[in-house]
Amino acid sequence: MYIPQKFALSDEETKAALAKAEFAQLVTHDSSGFLITPLPLIFDGHSLVGHVSRANPHWHASGRESVAIFSGPQAYISPSFYATKAETGKVVPTWNYEVLNVYGRLVTHDDADWVLNLVTMLTNRHEQRRSQPWQVTDAPESYTRAQLRAIVGIELVISKVEGKSKMSQNQPERNRAGAVAGLKASDDPHDHVVADRVDAFGSTNANGRG
Repeated sequence: MYIPQKFALSDEETKAALAKAEFAQLVTHDSSGFLITPLPLIFDGHSLVGHVSRANPHWHASGRESVAIFSGPQAYISPSFYATKAETGKVVPTWNYEVLNVYGRLVTHDDADWVLNLVTMLTNRHEQRRSQPWQVTDAPESYTRAQLRAIVGIELVISKVEGKSKMSQNQPERNRAGAVAGLKASDDPHDHVVADRVDAFGSTNANGRG
């Protein structure tokens, strides 16, 4: 991935993003071409782990080099947001976004106990936010075991992680402030998330980063 220095996440920021990553596009190339599967993946401290349907051919690509792409907040940035539009007119539209690419070797786990542990970990991770978390053991064991037979565990053994955050760091402060104001004036709540990210990077740079 092309990452200009201004938009590169530090090792610490990349590790933090990996720990919070949840939903990816898993891309693997095999003899049939590209395999692309959207799925939840979580970092277990060493690898990314998840599962796919047994009917999905993606799990047959075990041993292949793959990349999991986690997309973060993104938004269109209008030239009208920038103070320099009125000053010089020399502005163009752009897009702000964050992305995390995790590269590695795909490993398949066609083992019911491994998959049960994986499903339990995934469930606990996402249910912990609820006031009354659902647990895998809430379902009848016979039903759970039948469901497990329909999926296959996958693991991405990580070889490299790349993090990129393009949040107007290449703009002067007055343009960043304009981008924040323009995004916050939007009716789209996703724009508000990007506004907060632009504001956060501006504050970080003011404190000495970059």
